[in-house]
Amino acid sequence: MSQITIQDLSFTYEGDHVPVFQHLDLQLDTRWKLGLVGRNGRGKTTLLRLLEGSLSGGGVLTRPDRTIYFPRLVAEPERPAREILLEGIPWEEEWMLLRELNRLGLDEDILDRPFSSLSGGEQTRAGLARLFCQEDGYPMLDEPTNHLDEAGRTLTARYLRGLDRGFLLVSHDRAFLDACTDHTLALNRTGSELVQGNFSVWYQEKERRDRRETARNEALRGEIRRLEQASRRTSLWSDRVEQSKYGSRNSGLRPDRGYLGHKSAKLMQRAKNLETRQQRAIQEKTALLQDVERADSLKLCPLRHHSQRLLEGRDLVVLHDGRPANFPVRFTLEHGQRLCLSGGNGSGKTSLLRLVLGEEPEHIGSLWRASGLTISYVPQRADRLCGFPAALAEEQGLDRTQFFTVLRKLDFSRLMLERDMTEYSAGQQKKLLLAASLCQSAHLYVWDEPLNYIDLFSRIQLEEVILEYQPTMLLVEHDRTFCRRVGTDFLLLDAE
Repeated sequence: MSQITIQDLSFTYEGDHVPVFQHLDLQLDTRWKLGLVGRNGRGKTTLLRLLEGSLSGGGVLTRPDRTIYFPRLVAEPERPAREILLEGIPWEEEWMLLRELNRLGLDEDILDRPFSSLSGGEQTRAGLARLFCQEDGYPMLDEPTNHLDEAGRTLTARYLRGLDRGFLLVSHDRAFLDACTDHTLALNRTGSELVQGNFSVWYQEKERRDRRETARNEALRGEIRRLEQASRRTSLWSDRVEQSKYGSRNSGLRPDRGYLGHKSAKLMQRAKNLETRQQRAIQEKTALLQDVERADSLKLCPLRHHSQRLLEGRDLVVLHDGRPANFPVRFTLEHGQRLCLSGGNGSGKTSLLRLVLGEEPEHIGSLWRASGLTISYVPQRADRLCGFPAALAEEQGLDRTQFFTVLRKLDFSRLMLERDMTEYSAGQQKKLLLAASLCQSAHLYVWDEPLNYIDLFSRIQLEEVILEYQPTMLLVEHDRTFCRRVGTDFLLLDAE
């Protein structure tokens, strides 16, 4: 058994004054299939980099002799996949790579293709095969599902669950975490939390705890309000006692001001002592308030089109280099429907969205669009964002106050709103695009893999706003839980 021990770990990025970790203590077993969860920006990738050794912080960190971080940057991806995947692996162990590729549903033929020609999902599974044919390292997987379709996620989760070794997995996909982890580490606002069990076990316990803490907080706030009212009454009484030695008469006679002053001073001291005790009690009660993880509700203002029918596809086939990517599909999208597109990598999902947006990817068949259709679009990639959020709001014609309000509800601090977007995590960059879409009134919302890198709490927020405001949507998303909750209709693009 190998242990990871973290004692009093603190870390702050250079040039930043907000610490990522302060006095973090953890004891982890490397045999666990450990899921790591938390909101964007809470330090999940940072923790992996600290364990890997590419970052260093204060405190004590004891880790395995060798850790393997995934995904790794591939140099010269146009090289044959065989050359890239066998890098650093003795040639006589190629059979181990072939075994892992087979377990992950990949044919040996991919080894003779340029690595860059593989789809995102194929590259991810090939990289995992390379990682797990190395038996002497501790695997740390940083959001491996982002380029996997639903079938790929199911296959990969089954593969990870069947391993006889532990790993550390960062993921925001609830079904994926449930399928392959047996412990959960949550990085919360006020510290870390470790439980035995998968994501659902942790989340159910978190909800029960949050309900208890919320009720306790309400009781404490009630006590604080009563103490504050008593403190104000005491302060008023103290002022009246002090004023009583001036201008008061008894049967027309002026009283002994020295006697009254002495009596007033004693009463005033009593009042001040009582007020001090009340203020101390208020501070103690306030310190007991628990910082419950909140996910504030969002808003959306979809437009109603004069036509009930917004889109209709007739025998649509996407072509890649002249070859069909899918069997012909027919569909109709009407007001209030949310159509979820699914299919394997390379089956033409994104190309179909581009066709809806008015572009002309190579295809056969026809697409009818209602006239005057206003569309709000969230693309897959957000890594091209640069500059400040205020500039993005101006560029897209958004109300800046509304845009910033949505970002604050998505767990952006005020300081984050003043930073260049290139400094954001991948999840925070994606939230900018989602927030922009939520600020737009549209007849149709077209979202292409909107949940890539998005944390669990924000996914739940998005589910709830969609269910409340019932927008018309065309979605490509591989999070099975999300699609089942928000989708009204489903279209499978089968690859040819």
